[in-house]
Formats: sequence, C-alpha cells, structure tokens
Amino acid sequence: MQVKSGSRKVGIETTLEELLTAKADARGFSFLPRQPVASLLAGRHSSRLRGRGLAFEELRPYTQGDDIRTIDWKATARLRSPHVRVYNEERERPVYVIVDQRPSMFFGSRRAMKSVTAAEVAALAAWRALASGDRVGGVVFNNHELIELRPHRSQTRVLRLLHEIVRLNQELANSVSSLKETEPTVDLNQALEAASRRANHDHLVVLISDLDGANAETQRIATKIASHNDMLVIGVYDPLGAALRGQPGMIAHDRGQNFAVPADGRFPESFQNQFASLLVHWQTVFRSLRIPVIPVSTATLPVDQLRVFFGSQKTPGVGN
Repeated sequence: MQVKSGSRKVGIETTLEELLTAKADARGFSFLPRQPVASLLAGRHSSRLRGRGLAFEELRPYTQGDDIRTIDWKATARLRSPHVRVYNEERERPVYVIVDQRPSMFFGSRRAMKSVTAAEVAALAAWRALASGDRVGGVVFNNHELIELRPHRSQTRVLRLLHEIVRLNQELANSVSSLKETEPTVDLNQALEAASRRANHDHLVVLISDLDGANAETQRIATKIASHNDMLVIGVYDPLGAALRGQPGMIAHDRGQNFAVPADGRFPESFQNQFASLLVHWQTVFRSLRIPVIPVSTATLPVDQLRVFFGSQKTPGVGN
C-alpha cells in the first residue's frame, strides 16, 4: 500500500524535512477572511471568523488629502474644527493548532496516513500564520502524551511545534506497527481543555483530528473555546474509511479488540452508515456553534484541498 524511500515508509510517517518544505506551499490561502464570495467560509457563519479588525489610534485635526469618510462629526462639532479618527489595522491573531496523533489516525489507503495528513495540515497552518505576522502555538497529543506550546511569533517556535509533531508521528508508526497498544491516558477532550486554558481570547484555534471519541463533553469545551475565539475544525478522513468493503471471515481491529466481520454481508453498509452519521452529526454540531468544518482527505495533497476550500472553487467530496 505504501512505498519505501531509504529506510522510511513514505506516507506512513513524516519527517521534519518534509514539514519544513510546507513553508513554500503555505500561500494562496488564508485561514481568516476576507474570503472570496464562493468560499466555504464566506457568508456561512455570522462573522465568527472575524479576521483582523481596526484599532483606534488617535483623533487629530483634518489635513488636506485625508479621506472625508474618516471625519468624526461629533468631535468636529465639539471642537469647532474638522477632526479625523485614525485607525491602525490589528495585525496579530495568535493561532493555536491542536494536532491529533492517536492510533485512530494511523490509517490510510492512498497517499498517506491520517496522522501524516494531520501533520501536513498543521505545518501549513503554522507557516501561514507566521508569514502573516501572527504568533503560533499549539497542542500535540497521542494516547499517552500531551505537549503544550505557548504561542510565540518566531520561526523557533514553529520548528519546536513541528519537531513535537514529527516525534509523536514517528512514535505512532512504531507503536502501532509493533502492536504495542496500551490503555489511553489522554483523549481528545483533554487536548481541547488544554487549548481552552491557553486560548483565552481572540485566538484562532484549529483542531486537526478525525474526531474519534468526540462526545457531549467535546461539544461543551468547543462551545467554551468558540465563545471568546475563532475556531476551525479540520476533519481528516480516508476515502476507504468512507467506503469500506469487507468480506466474511475478515477481522476488524479497533482499540485493542478484534471483531469478526459478519457473514451476512451487511458489514460494509452498516460501517458506512455509521461513518456517515458520525460525520454529519459533528458537522451539524460544530456548525450550530458557528464553527466551520473542513473535511480533508488523505488521498490528495492537503495544500491543494485548502486552496480550494478557502478559495473560489467548489470542492467535491465529503461535506458542503
């Protein structure tokens, strides 16, 4: 299913060098508005992704050449001479990425594992944010470890974030391939809770996950985050996961347990219905909170998908 390059299996795990190359690709899209009219985000949610605003700097006398639309008429009447209000564009919005590297992400039928795709999306988000002059931080987690990095505007912080993503990504590949699965001590909700403590106001929080294990507590924490921040969910999925074809006698493995594929032939249908229901449910839940959900497939390069989703083209595949 995957090929080898040297001693590394391409698509099964990532490297720091590969995530560094994402810096050159992190252009042609923005996680913040303004979005083109046909964009997935344009007009869908009532200014939840607020973008950068304007901060008032000073009130000063009108001088020739000033835009008359900036005249403060109340101040002009009070001071008996034309005065204008001067604004500076707010140029910073800390970006906080939450990167899932749990065993459920170790699945991929084409091009790359979900875990690798999540790493690639996180790298694109980090480099894009840094190029925009924003601080970058995040949470990287697996079943047993959760790393928190405070947002900072520096390439050093991005490199530290990428290093931790690569480390957990490669640990995941090694542990799953050697069947060393143990009872989890960290889950999706703990990662979200850690983000909510750090992103207390006016951050952009980007969750990159397959949403495995999401529940009512997930909704509660996401609500808390979205009440004071912008939030975006990148739902990583694999095409085979959406259209699995099984045969009687096959064994399905999930969270350390084996399950026999039923001989009645209804396994593929029931699996697909469950997968579709899960996806639709969480798209509905997050969108009711005005949190956009962007499905990203493992089958094609994430940067191409992001440019489509955040651009003017319509995107085929899962989600609307």
